[in-house]
Amino acid sequence: MPDRPRLTPAVAATRSAVRDALPLLGGAPALVGLSGGPDSLALAAAAAFEGSRAGVRIGAVVVDHGMQEGSAGVADRAAAAARALGLDPVLVRRVRVEGPGGPEAAARTARYAAFAEAMRETGAARVLLGHTLDDQAETVLLGLGRGSGPDAIAGMRRDAPPYLRPLLALRRAETVAACADQGLEPWHDPMNAVDRHPRVRLRTTALPALEAAIGPGVAEALARTADQVQEDAEALDALAAELAPDLAELAEGGIALPVAALAANPPAVVHRLIRLAVEDEFGRTLSRAQTLAVARLVFDWHGQGGVDLPGVRVVRAGGRLEFTGA
Repeated sequence: MPDRPRLTPAVAATRSAVRDALPLLGGAPALVGLSGGPDSLALAAAAAFEGSRAGVRIGAVVVDHGMQEGSAGVADRAAAAARALGLDPVLVRRVRVEGPGGPEAAARTARYAAFAEAMRETGAARVLLGHTLDDQAETVLLGLGRGSGPDAIAGMRRDAPPYLRPLLALRRAETVAACADQGLEPWHDPMNAVDRHPRVRLRTTALPALEAAIGPGVAEALARTADQVQEDAEALDALAAELAPDLAELAEGGIALPVAALAANPPAVVHRLIRLAVEDEFGRTLSRAQTLAVARLVFDWHGQGGVDLPGVRVVRAGGRLEFTGA
């Protein structure tokens, strides 16, 4: 470990956030998802300090997406920083970014696959991620702007096994300050300055404009909105999960839900029951538009045909919604 730095407010805030999150590990080993940027580097430093004090083994996994010139060097420097902080083990994973949804979505898929592989290899139970309150505010604002529904507006969850976001209540400025106060040199992703990315435009243009128009505290207000929506969503999810076993019926090649019993519930619960049926039976996640298309077979039925989803067909027959593999 390097010489102990002066305990500044920013360093104290990051350490306190990690200390509060450590009980969720239950003493099991964990990994920090480290990019080398200020958020994840501040998290790594706090996790190394608090993990050592608590007797919890914490390592790091660095993912090189190979999408920028010099990315291998960036990954190696992040790994060296993790080792210098005392994290162990430290893994570097080179991934191939390809697949649907654009480069950002493909990179995220590859990154989380690398995290899962690293957990299996090391026996880690959790990966700690460096998302901050600013990231949460941007996520909520993106969801609002795209009309993505409550799941998007609920934003990121602090505790979303196997992922844990200890810094979700801290501002980005605090992680930058924590790195500076500890003599750590973070990598600043040049893509964060490219305004063709929606998040960058939100960060540099939209949020400052909202602050100017409404007043300070917009990011905090958006994060509070996420917390409130999460509470409501969790209650509705629990209600749907309680109802599902009593409603689900076997159907040839799939599962069925009785229409009358579905219609007796509010739409928010019906939507969750539909998504649960598809996820549990076919392992697929429905978008809001797909969920609403199925829900119309319950609430707006006028003899129309079924709904074709990726790998699943849903029809209304004999007073039931029948979900079968397509």
